[in-house]
Formats: sequence, structure tokens, C-alpha cells
Amino acid sequence: MTTATVSETKNTGLEGKYLTFSLGQEQYGIGILKVREIIGYVPITPMPRTPAYIKGVVNLRGQVIPVLDLRLRFEMPSAEVTEQTCIIVVEVSLNNRMHHAGLIVDRVQEVLYVEGKDIEQTPQLGAVVRADLILGIGKADNGIKVLLDIDRVVQSDAVAQLTKNQSI
Repeated sequence: MTTATVSETKNTGLEGKYLTFSLGQEQYGIGILKVREIIGYVPITPMPRTPAYIKGVVNLRGQVIPVLDLRLRFEMPSAEVTEQTCIIVVEVSLNNRMHHAGLIVDRVQEVLYVEGKDIEQTPQLGAVVRADLILGIGKADNGIKVLLDIDRVVQSDAVAQLTKNQSI
């Protein structure tokens, strides 16, 4: 087996559609099957004694869900809310149960199909985003997209507490 064949075989499990979005100049992707909906930015109720990146909770059609600011989660500077700022509602697995969480992003871009051969392993360069939060790096016509393992991005003790009574 050649090196290219091993790489292609290894990443075929990551092949698929990704919802892409940006935080500043950086572009990211979340597996489309994890995305439930995209909503405009809405007022968020803060929760005491949570990490700074957990902005609080919102009531989404009777379901209270935690909302994370991805910029702060990735230790990036915060940004002003604009008309393009939105919340991506995702379904994640926490403690072997499915939950919803909201992710504040600067702007949603597109749904992009990424082939397995176009997904590189995460380089170990000490980047802003921890390598364990990344599935891989997707190469696309208009640049690269950091493909996130959204279950790991959302996973924290504080989020687990906020979702304790919420299960799907």
C-alpha cells in the first residue's frame, strides 16, 4: 500500500458534508449531521460560576440549551455581535446521552462536501485550537477548513451540569 492510499483509507470515515463557518479570518467545519439548526443571535441568560466561554442558556421552543462562544472556547479575542453573528444549534453526545448546545459564530458560510482524500491529519503545531478538538484539516477550493470534533469542543463539566436535565 502506498502512503497516499493509507492516508485516503484512513480519512474516508471523515468524508462528508460539513457546515462551514468563520471566527475572524479562520474557517471551521462541523459535520452536517451534528447540526440541528441555525438561529440568529438572541439574548442569552447568563449562568453563574461557569467558564467565560459558556455565555449562558437560551430557551429554544421550550428547551433550555447552553450556549458557548467558540471564540472564547478557542481562546481567541471576543468580537462584537453583528448582523452576521449567529448561533449554530448542534446535537452532541455527553455522558452517553444526546443533548443540544448552541455555538456562537461570527458567520455561517456554506455546506461543503469534503472528500476523504482532501482531509489531512491535524498537524501538531501548538495551534490556538487544541489538536484533540480537531478531526482533521479539510482542503477546499477556497482554502482550508478546520474540521471540529464538536462533541469534544462542547464537552466540559460546566456544560454537563447545564445539560443535566436535558436529553433528547
